[in-house]
Amino acid sequence: MSFFSLAQKKGSKPIPPAPSSIRKEVVYSAPAAKFTTNPQLNRPRPELPRARPLPQQVDKAQANATRRKLAQKRKQSQQTRLLSDSDSDEDDTVTQPPSKRTKTRAIARPRITRHLRCESAFEENSSSILPLIQGADIASVEKSSKYRLAFPQTPEEHIIVLQYPSASGQESFDLVEPFQSDEFKPLEDVKETIEHILDFYVSGTDAVSFKDDSDGLLRRMRRARDKQNGPMYISLIHEWNKAMVEWRKKGLIAKVLDGNFTLDLRLIERVLTQTYARTVSPRVQTLRQYENGTDNVYGELLPKFVSEIFQTTELGPEHVFIDLGSGVGNVVLQAALEIGCESWGCEIMENASVLADLQEQEFKARCRLWGFAIGKINLHRGDFLENSTIHMALQKADVILINNQAFTPELNAHLTSHFLDLKDGCQIVSLKSFVPAGHKITSRNLNSAYNVLDVVEKRYYSACVSWTDAPGSYFVSRKDSTRLRAFMERGTPS
Repeated sequence: MSFFSLAQKKGSKPIPPAPSSIRKEVVYSAPAAKFTTNPQLNRPRPELPRARPLPQQVDKAQANATRRKLAQKRKQSQQTRLLSDSDSDEDDTVTQPPSKRTKTRAIARPRITRHLRCESAFEENSSSILPLIQGADIASVEKSSKYRLAFPQTPEEHIIVLQYPSASGQESFDLVEPFQSDEFKPLEDVKETIEHILDFYVSGTDAVSFKDDSDGLLRRMRRARDKQNGPMYISLIHEWNKAMVEWRKKGLIAKVLDGNFTLDLRLIERVLTQTYARTVSPRVQTLRQYENGTDNVYGELLPKFVSEIFQTTELGPEHVFIDLGSGVGNVVLQAALEIGCESWGCEIMENASVLADLQEQEFKARCRLWGFAIGKINLHRGDFLENSTIHMALQKADVILINNQAFTPELNAHLTSHFLDLKDGCQIVSLKSFVPAGHKITSRNLNSAYNVLDVVEKRYYSACVSWTDAPGSYFVSRKDSTRLRAFMERGTPS
């Protein structure tokens, strides 16, 4: 099971979505017919056919219905920009003209300054191999209550070693299958890893021959599984490992990485999923411990939504990204991999912080296996309102993410006061707006942080967060002091 599915099924108690708006319809029926003592008159009347509406009435009704649907669609897709102006009675709130909301690809735009390949990971006989949680460490025949042999006819041969694109080690797997469908599946992990390498690292005839539907490597692996032929499956893994080493030594893998400046979201998800499955999944029960009614509620933003946020804010490798309330560190790790930027996170929940540290260590080793260069990662635990290191990092931040879906109003208010110290141009992404709708600058609120925030409301699609499948809204606030300065220069009546 991928970490996205696990986040939605096994996470902490979900944050309840807003109650649905129910439209009440009142149906009026005709009064019951009165009966007389005359049997002839008691017989029910035959129902008369209803008169058909005139063609022009039909056309008018259809036109009205179409206009209502278009108006509702424009209302939903409209992005409202909250602007402050003056303390006059005139309403100066500016509303963006309605526009059609198009679905964007969750893949980062090309950034020619980004270098994807970790050069040290391709050094032959390198001694800088990072410790790795092997597949055999979390799923093995020794855990007989959860797993059984995938090839019981040859019980003495149940360990394989899989080669990844770089020269930074291999990964061992125990050839077992779980009794429960939501447990880690080693053979599926092996298959999906090979598929991703073939899709993104190998090109030309090499990729075609390995992916051939009739006699390619993947097809023969499926055949070996279907026939319960363990020796055949192991020999195919040896064939794969030999080809991987040959491609790497020829420089083909490095050439592919050096010729690209972005990573496909599917490849990013693969690395994150492997990391999560080996660190968080075995300990996911610890994330269910939280205090109801407090700020300590756990929920995750899923990778496609996170990637959309990176695009919306135009986050680049030269920028600084901070996640306040970073949980187990998923978004921080994704920013370091997808964008290659300096990435910070701070989490107050102890259990989540412990898992974040485990993820960071495993994530770095995984990225070396895949041959990726990543941005600098800084994970801190504790209250981000009181962490001096985080306060210093906030002053240089370009993009700040705050999943304040379950934050109390008091915490949101304390956070807003810290925005005054941000540099102009810094963007704050949140699930609830920090600025009240219709806020204006007045002589009575000059010290409010609301005056330096320019807020845009945006929409995310379904399956973007762990606590609900429904779509929703998020907000991008940009620190901009120009309107406040202009207001103060104009002067206001005392």
